[in-house]
Amino acid sequence: DLKLSSMVFFLSFLLLWGLPTLLNGLSFSPNTSSHLVPPTLQAYNPLRQSQIFAQTRELDSAPLDESIQHSFDAIVVGSGIGGLSCAALLSHFGYSLAVFESHSMPGGAAHGYSVYNKNIGGTFTFDTGPSFFSGLNSDFPAKSSNPLRSILDILGEEVKCAPYTTFGLKFPEGDFLHSPKFGLSGGVVDAVSGARGVEQWRKLMKAMEPLANAVDAMPTAALRGDVGVALTAGQFLPNFAKTNPLENLKLTSPFSKIIDGSGVTDEFIKNWLDLLCFCLSGVPSDGTITAEMAMMVGEFYDDDAIMDCPIGGAKSIVDALVRGIEKNSGFICCNSHVEEICIENGRAVGVRLKKNPEQLISAKKGVISNISIWDLMNTGIVDTNHFPDRFVSNRKATPECPSFMHLHVGFEMAKHELQKLQAHYIYIADWVRGVSDDENCALVSIPSVHDDTLAPNGYAVLHIYTPATERFERWENVKRNTPEYKALKEERSEFLWNVLESIIPDIRQRTIHSQVGTPLTHQRFLRRHKGTYGPAIYASEGSFPFPTTPVEGLLLCGDSCFPGIGVPAVAGSGITAANSISLDTIVPQLKVLQQLKSRNSG
Repeated sequence: DLKLSSMVFFLSFLLLWGLPTLLNGLSFSPNTSSHLVPPTLQAYNPLRQSQIFAQTRELDSAPLDESIQHSFDAIVVGSGIGGLSCAALLSHFGYSLAVFESHSMPGGAAHGYSVYNKNIGGTFTFDTGPSFFSGLNSDFPAKSSNPLRSILDILGEEVKCAPYTTFGLKFPEGDFLHSPKFGLSGGVVDAVSGARGVEQWRKLMKAMEPLANAVDAMPTAALRGDVGVALTAGQFLPNFAKTNPLENLKLTSPFSKIIDGSGVTDEFIKNWLDLLCFCLSGVPSDGTITAEMAMMVGEFYDDDAIMDCPIGGAKSIVDALVRGIEKNSGFICCNSHVEEICIENGRAVGVRLKKNPEQLISAKKGVISNISIWDLMNTGIVDTNHFPDRFVSNRKATPECPSFMHLHVGFEMAKHELQKLQAHYIYIADWVRGVSDDENCALVSIPSVHDDTLAPNGYAVLHIYTPATERFERWENVKRNTPEYKALKEERSEFLWNVLESIIPDIRQRTIHSQVGTPLTHQRFLRRHKGTYGPAIYASEGSFPFPTTPVEGLLLCGDSCFPGIGVPAVAGSGITAANSISLDTIVPQLKVLQQLKSRNSG
């Protein structure tokens, strides 16, 4: 009976999602007298006119006087994609809120930076973090399982993108072009492994179809970390009528089990999937949760799959989220380091800023932390005595991925030369050494192939990095701005230069500007524990804790609390944290879900 099967799966979903969050502690206010929907704020706010909360102003450089607002419904600490997604949704719900960011600009790992070169009289604009995007382009239909696109659609904000379908692969077997036809006849698998490999790929994609359908059946925007999930997710129960509940339970298992269960024995296919998993989640296929791959396989291998190059870089995504927050009267407060998340009587009540610790900026509904779990638990920003000992020890023990080496290059290249390149390349030297081995893998982004706004005419920018393979231990005793640090930067970036030379042989001669980023760079500017790429939680050994904590009114978002490391994971965590801050959000959440449903059926 399909109806009974659907009910079995939905109950399984509630157990898999709801039980861990209930055990972690619910995050809604027991005050039943509070209003169900916070009043919508006036579009005009005198605080913006006074520029007290302007993005570049050091809000915490002077005491807050009586004329400055120091009470909000919600406060978000940190402005990564997760924090901005959370703040954007809460502001859309009508919550008054402020986002406090230590850096001089919002975006976290997704912020961009610009360098003016006086020799050419022009500016290079670089991304600092993510470079692979899909599903953002508003010219194409949205998937309900794409959390960042859902946020942008809810806000009515668009990110202009250049679509493309191919990127380069530089493998031990040779150079290839990746496309949606990767595993089909005439594609890369056929070129390397022949008809036998193509048939194994077909079986794997067939096995992934029902899992992808199950992921699409439940919009990320329907999730929340409290009992309200029964109301918000329950309406999507009919979507599971044609799914197999026992198959759907595989979504929480390691992706390697799906690979093996599909009869894939071809070494090239298995190596590629390990690499793809590693790039997306920081762990190989035996550690990557199947649900993440079920979402991403369609983004890569549907017949109409496209990738998106955001015009202006990843910063354009950050800018869209900031616009969505500010138009709903929310505030982005940069250069505003939070010294303490304040907890009183078992509840998070607000924050204190570093340069004005006497002033409590209160949060009526709650505080959402967008800092990593290691930094939350180890830096003193929160008094861990308010948490159960087991919670603290478990969170401190969250395994972390290594860090990365980055190289940003502004170089001379004519437009007709750029057109011969791909916007992305994935490089691996030796499959036998494994995807996580030191100086074996690199990701290259050359956004100037599709975006001519990032560099002056006749020039281009690129960004190359090693994904989660640079050990922090190599750097932890090295002091910045010393000859030793400079020498180590040159030594550890040589691998990246060598990879670039396999793509652009004379890249060193063309270079106008270059800048190396190290684990210490990430630790300093992104305030990341050991400069880590993110959590290394293996699907077979643990699970992500999701947004709630044992402290009422304190929620988490970011890559430490939602499956995966990349943009979809952190955006999804922001949505879930926003939905979970209070039972008050159920009504506006239901309205948002109706809005998204109307969009998808339109």
